[in-house]
Amino acid sequence: MNQAGHEDTQPHTPRVVKETGPWPFITRKVFELSNQSRSIWTAREHRKGLSSRTADNATPTAARWHCLWMPRELNWWIGTVFAVGSLLFVVGSAVSLVPAAASDLDVTAQQINAIFFAGSIPFTVAAYLQLFQAANAGTFRPDGVADSGNWILLGWRPKEAGWLSCALQFAGTLLFNVNTYDAMHPAPDWLRQDLAIWVPDFVGSILFLASGYLAFIEAGHTHWSWQPANLAWWVTFVNLLGCVGFMVSALFAVALPGPPDVTATTIATAFTLQGAVCFLIGACLLLPEASGAGST
Repeated sequence: MNQAGHEDTQPHTPRVVKETGPWPFITRKVFELSNQSRSIWTAREHRKGLSSRTADNATPTAARWHCLWMPRELNWWIGTVFAVGSLLFVVGSAVSLVPAAASDLDVTAQQINAIFFAGSIPFTVAAYLQLFQAANAGTFRPDGVADSGNWILLGWRPKEAGWLSCALQFAGTLLFNVNTYDAMHPAPDWLRQDLAIWVPDFVGSILFLASGYLAFIEAGHTHWSWQPANLAWWVTFVNLLGCVGFMVSALFAVALPGPPDVTATTIATAFTLQGAVCFLIGACLLLPEASGAGST
């Protein structure tokens, strides 16, 4: 009641009734609206511009066929460009593991390294698009999302797991650009080869691993989760496995004094293939997610 004895007509402000997330991040909030219904905000869904849902609505899990062609959607471009880069890494790794096939196809080691370099370019493009998207996610309101205003090229949101994941991934792709380019022009000795090729690979793999884990906990809202009914969880889980594969590959890819270690090289290439296959699957899963199957 107000001072005049009339009923207060001030609009009801949505209030947060629950918020969760892996410390120190908040990745999920439940709002109570004026009509007593509830609206759910999730960090990944908001970052990627996917439509919000009410608490009573089930999350769609079936992919729609139209997800294969949505050129007006940034999420579609991110998934498609990541898939192209991943596919090139799959091809380069597979050919490297079968020398006989490379010989039959008349593919040289330098050409294989060129395939890896070509694959690193779409990785960087897609990673930047993802970072740009995270930097320009508007301010969330339960009754709608406010525009962020002018476009932001990189942003600075280190308190958000999603933005931090995108930033680390983008930095990692830049190092993979350096790593794969230098691999086309190997140094004459092992030390300079490690400095030019292995160090960017190793540091980039660490950044990828950190990025993949941040994306995983953002989607699962906890430091470890098992949510097989959640498409966003599958996207991040498969990508995390890919990051682990790249990390193991980097550990075995170091050059040491003496003759090349064929076994270590084979293991490194095999895990590069495993990581690339996982990234390819994760990129393909981004397409149905973009069509409406997200996280809750």
